[in-house]
Amino acid sequence: MDNLRTGSIAILDYGSQYTQLIARRVREQGVYAEVFPYDASLEILNQHQPAGYILSGGPNSIYEPDAPQLPPALLKANLPILGICYGMQALTHALGGSVAGSQKREYGHALITHAAQSPLFDNLPAELDVWMSHGDRIERPPEGFLPLAASPHSPYAAMGDLERGWYGVQFHPEVVHTPQGAALLRNFIFNICGCAPKWSPEAFIENAIAAIQQQVGAERVLLGLSGGVDSAVAGALLHRAIGDNLMCIFVNTGMLRQHESEEVLHVFRNEQNMNVIYNDATELFLDELQSVTEPEAKRKIIGRLFIDVFSDEAQKLQGMRFLAQGTIYPDVIESAASSKAAKTIKSHHNVGGLPEKLGFELVEPLRDLFKDEVRKVGSALGLPEHIIWRQPFPGPGLAIRCLGNITFERLEKLRHADAIFIEELREASLLVGDTAQCFAVLLPVKAVGVMGDNRTYEEVIVLRAVVTDDFMTADWARLPYELLAKVSRRIVNEVAGVNRVTYDITSKPPGTIEWE
Repeated sequence: MDNLRTGSIAILDYGSQYTQLIARRVREQGVYAEVFPYDASLEILNQHQPAGYILSGGPNSIYEPDAPQLPPALLKANLPILGICYGMQALTHALGGSVAGSQKREYGHALITHAAQSPLFDNLPAELDVWMSHGDRIERPPEGFLPLAASPHSPYAAMGDLERGWYGVQFHPEVVHTPQGAALLRNFIFNICGCAPKWSPEAFIENAIAAIQQQVGAERVLLGLSGGVDSAVAGALLHRAIGDNLMCIFVNTGMLRQHESEEVLHVFRNEQNMNVIYNDATELFLDELQSVTEPEAKRKIIGRLFIDVFSDEAQKLQGMRFLAQGTIYPDVIESAASSKAAKTIKSHHNVGGLPEKLGFELVEPLRDLFKDEVRKVGSALGLPEHIIWRQPFPGPGLAIRCLGNITFERLEKLRHADAIFIEELREASLLVGDTAQCFAVLLPVKAVGVMGDNRTYEEVIVLRAVVTDDFMTADWARLPYELLAKVSRRIVNEVAGVNRVTYDITSKPPGTIEWE
């Protein structure tokens, strides 16, 4: 066992929308955390020798038939446990306490008070603002548990068995709406579990290189390079590990942003000295997408064609055994959860269908990382900032930002408008930090305008900019009016065929970040 994950935290997922946030908050403390299904075996939970467990929240009521329960073996492990919301109720139920529906539910901000001295609330104020989201509450804690905190509607807003290191909180310390939540999690991680902060980009790179070399040996590895952050960092990491045994295929679908193909080739061929095979399949994709306007149909066509083009290039190479992908940790968590309860909002396009189709063994060097961690690793590997902080871009590319019929002319119009928006955001220092994702959308409608003394009837551009910590929820960015005015003026003056610019102020939910 390497020293990277010694003293890790295992998180049991009971279906909360915040489960990924728990892992992120733990890792922010320099401690490795991994999410597992609530019914994972103890052998799986303990594969990285955790120093403690966290039980996530969830949508169920513990007393309902078939409600997810606490694995009995978890209590026999004799490690610290922190139950959050439903996790607290599962811990209570398993130990013989009482959980019942509350007459007054708590959703949103609440004030809790704690008086009892405990390692969990060490050095925290007596009154804490917290974020509640529950309809059930603890009526009677298990034997050996002390009440540690209370809210107006929850007499046991926190409880603990200090001797065994088992704790429960009714609120969500992982969300930003609980200002002292990070401090409480720190207390659990360090004071109660005794972890050491060893999770860092440098430690990850060292261990990942060793793991890659052990997996692939002297074999060659194939990577689908898109120019996005995930595939770029995966490529740099693989190149560090195996050098010229890495072969990259870059497919230009014609749906890329302005000058993107030239930039990707320059960075990875010329600056990183990586082997990159380039296939410009623009005409093929445009021909297949002609007159296709339904979003899911676009995605499926692009996904199928991408696999076809990639496969053709891959088959030209001899002796390729491994295929690398830039899969990251949220993808892994969502894939694991999808088998139990998930609804498809929209399909995603990546090279996920390639291993089965081509018979490759899969290499996923980033599968343990969140997006912000991917960027930190990329920086530690020496990738240029403009690659590390490249705006998130969907697999189907501009095809799902060019609403309606896709033509080369409409794509060029969108590319130009998008480039103006990004350029002005960069000039205003709003592209990194102040915004998380920004882009232009071309609508399949026309509006009447006046340019000079002439009436115009041209298409409409929508600008979209959001702020978010995790992309699960997002809010629209409050960009300065002067900036929006300048962008609008430039687009109307410089992009032929556009006479109107609007700004999207829809949050997620109810909208999604992308329009299609």
